[in-house]
Amino acid sequence: MFKISYDPDAYLVRKRNVRLGLAARTKVLESMRKQASSTKEIGQASGLKYSVILYHLKLLEETKVVQRKGAKRPYSWSLTGSGQKRLTERQGLSLIR
Repeated sequence: MFKISYDPDAYLVRKRNVRLGLAARTKVLESMRKQASSTKEIGQASGLKYSVILYHLKLLEETKVVQRKGAKRPYSWSLTGSGQKRLTERQGLSLIR
């Protein structure tokens, strides 16, 4: 059996991290790393349904891993860069050694 690697930013602090959720958030984050985009564009790149993407984007927005831009729909989503920083601080690691 092989081990699946998930994006470190896909892990949530206040929610239960189940495999399907981690996999979906990893796909969303991978497609967003290529470019800031709308929910529809993320769906085309990741192959996930619109409702699944929107659910996970809202979870990631609560943890400040992504941010929503624009006042009207369709919103544009982008990474904030704080997710990895938060993870390394929680583990007591330093990025600069």
